[in-house]
Amino acid sequence: MKKQLISIIAFVFAISVTAQENYKDISKADSVKTYIGKSFYQVKSFPQNFSSKTPKNVILMIGDGMGFSHVFAGMTANGGHLFLENFKYTGYAKTQSSDNYITDSAAGGTALASGHKTYNKAIGVNPDSIPVKTILEMAEEKGMSTGLVSTSAITHATPASFISHEAKRSYYEDIAGDFLKTDVDVFIGGGYKHFTQRKDGRNLVSELEKKGYTVLRDMNEISKVKSGKLAGLTAPEHNPRLSERKDMLPVAASTAVNILSNNKKGFFMMVEGSQIDWGGHQNNTIYLVEEMLDFDQTIGKMLEFASQNEETLIVITADHETGGFSINGGNISKGIVKGAFTTGGHTASMVPVFAYGPGAENFTGIMENTDIAKRIISLLGF
Repeated sequence: MKKQLISIIAFVFAISVTAQENYKDISKADSVKTYIGKSFYQVKSFPQNFSSKTPKNVILMIGDGMGFSHVFAGMTANGGHLFLENFKYTGYAKTQSSDNYITDSAAGGTALASGHKTYNKAIGVNPDSIPVKTILEMAEEKGMSTGLVSTSAITHATPASFISHEAKRSYYEDIAGDFLKTDVDVFIGGGYKHFTQRKDGRNLVSELEKKGYTVLRDMNEISKVKSGKLAGLTAPEHNPRLSERKDMLPVAASTAVNILSNNKKGFFMMVEGSQIDWGGHQNNTIYLVEEMLDFDQTIGKMLEFASQNEETLIVITADHETGGFSINGGNISKGIVKGAFTTGGHTASMVPVFAYGPGAENFTGIMENTDIAKRIISLLGF
């Protein structure tokens, strides 16, 4: 009987982990290789005038899986222009983890969050599984406001890397519990069931409310919050594709920045366009381009804030490239992108780095992914 019980528990756990990773399933349908443009959104130019040489606020934006071809695919799909063109300071980041030439999102996220390399699948720890302090945690210690926004589960590898310290990225319920150990002011993403449907029986939503958080699940309600602590848990696990979730990411990022900017000491926020990666995993050009455009429109919202604020540094990069994506044809005037892929996984390619705002000149040239975190930490005076 005991063996049967153990087998059942292991099976249930395996199903849970598999459900979290099912975005990696590849579709072979020919129709997913070509994106055909619809309507183009207007891209504005924002002034490069800043009130100081160092930032008061930092917004780190991670396009998960976003390589150089992903960026140009998005540019082509929008008639030749993206908000990313406002970023005059650009560079390249190497992405290797401590134990692998090709990183995963956990090790890549940890490098960007802390300035430390680690092994694949690790969250917020060094190669010896010892916790390393993240930018978000340093910001909290300095009295700054902090936030996380993601189109994945908020417990997934990239956002988790900024707030959690676990030996494996698959410990979703443990990662959810780690949110109770911090003072993060705003977090918006999926993963509701990791806070409520838990093996240990805890209801972390109730615990969050006792800590003063407003906990909401509907984006319309989330977007109305102007101050205080906010936990927006927008899906049981991951959020759906763009066609269903609509403008969730730009609205969530704008909501978060409006709340965080109430703090006179400044803020640090990480925003992830998670599903660029998933389009790459599925070898689906349409999925990939839709997510790239959604991420760029979110960038536009952050630029709008930063250009008016004049004290905010925006840094944009990726944790790795996904899919070995290339562009084999297309048409800029029609927004057509013909994509091709070499793999359903990640690659070792360098990824782009873009910076706008005070201190942006520090993010040029070829660098390690860990240098991005180190330079942000230095600019914030930690």
